[in-house]
Amino acid sequence: MSGFLGFFKKRSASKDSSPEKGKKELSGNKKQASRSRNNVQGKSSKRPKQTHSRKSGHHTPIQENWSIDQFQVAPDPEKTRFHDFELPSELMHAIADQGFKYCTPIQAEVLGSTIAGRDAIGKAQTGTGKTAAFLISTIKQLIETPAPDTRYLGEPRAVIIAPTRELALQIGKDAEALTQYLPLHVVTVVGGMDYEKQRKRISENYVDILVATPGRLLDYCERKDLFLDLVEVMVIDEADRMLDMGFIPQVRRIIRMTPRPGDRQTLLFSATFTDDVLRLGEQWTWNPVKVEIEPDSVATDTVEQKVYILSSDQKFPLLVNLINHHQLEKVIVFTNRRDQTRKLTEKLQKVGIKADQISGEVPQNKRLRTLENFRSGKISVLVATDVAGRGIHIDGISHVINYNLPEDPDDYVHRIGRTGRAGASGTSISFACEDDSFLIPDLEALLGDKLKKDYPPEQLLVAPRHSKRH
Repeated sequence: MSGFLGFFKKRSASKDSSPEKGKKELSGNKKQASRSRNNVQGKSSKRPKQTHSRKSGHHTPIQENWSIDQFQVAPDPEKTRFHDFELPSELMHAIADQGFKYCTPIQAEVLGSTIAGRDAIGKAQTGTGKTAAFLISTIKQLIETPAPDTRYLGEPRAVIIAPTRELALQIGKDAEALTQYLPLHVVTVVGGMDYEKQRKRISENYVDILVATPGRLLDYCERKDLFLDLVEVMVIDEADRMLDMGFIPQVRRIIRMTPRPGDRQTLLFSATFTDDVLRLGEQWTWNPVKVEIEPDSVATDTVEQKVYILSSDQKFPLLVNLINHHQLEKVIVFTNRRDQTRKLTEKLQKVGIKADQISGEVPQNKRLRTLENFRSGKISVLVATDVAGRGIHIDGISHVINYNLPEDPDDYVHRIGRTGRAGASGTSISFACEDDSFLIPDLEALLGDKLKKDYPPEQLLVAPRHSKRH
């Protein structure tokens, strides 16, 4: 199911055209304290020097006499505990707060190497715990390797880039949760949100962990609000999605601003290992460990999957009746296009269902409010496109409904991964009509199994009336 699949060969510096390759090779374990921080050029354009003492505005919660004895997890020969990695007490406290006990397969496979400073290329589907894997490793590295006595504002020690705003914001939230008892400052910058407010966050304190979307990160670098020449850890999440969305040229520019491979730790994660993704991994990492987590099936075993065969005009009545009949309180409905998302949301609202939408045409601040309303239960139905829904990590989602079958089979896996998370069960229901039923064979080929197909019950096809329940 999972495994340590070998190593990439070290690439010769003479074969790489990057100007960074002229730097001195780093020897031994890649502990960042061994890097020559004082010889970096271009300091004159940076903000004034600051000493390593933190500003009074940064507050780290006290552990309140917490000890590892309060976090008891029984050894299991078939599982790996976080206790097995000798993590700092403050980090273990935060892990305990998150309810983590045993490592997921990707965490168990990759942490042993990345904590020791190795680069890594990991293949894992969404919902496998890869975010916690790279965050825990990064946090441990930053704690064990103290920051230099002299630091500059706008100079992050770790940079994490993600393809979508929602995913970047979720990673930032997870990073803040895991650093809550540590003196590490997390900053998240994404497009579509107030530029100056994010800029102020960069300049008000030292940046230890920066989470960003590629475009907004480049904006701040070009305006010299951020400098990446002393980055110790570089994380590239969902590299396959970066390729699909055309972000690789931007990512290349970001990588060129950081120290060369070998002088920084690089962690690259992808849901698929295409030739393009592997080539990028070879370019951006140095002697990486390669880890592939292959689930028993492409779709999670905790999600019940079914397909209803129907006509296009039966989709809306079926959707409304499913929500009302099963009293669904937290469901995501996926469409393929922005206009479909908008129109479907308006129709649901007209029949009394508390629904809202997230898509590329919705302003970012409103998207964040909508996600929070969905998380808190103020709305029951979230209608989303694939790009907007990729970064949704909300507990308790009972159903995912594919109002339109995805044109890319991989998107199906990512959609249903919004439910059935963290061991909970979930249900995926897909509507297949005359417009998209031809896509089913491709989905089944990817899944390696036949989907359960049926006609919807007649009582669920009755035209909906206005309902006050939602």
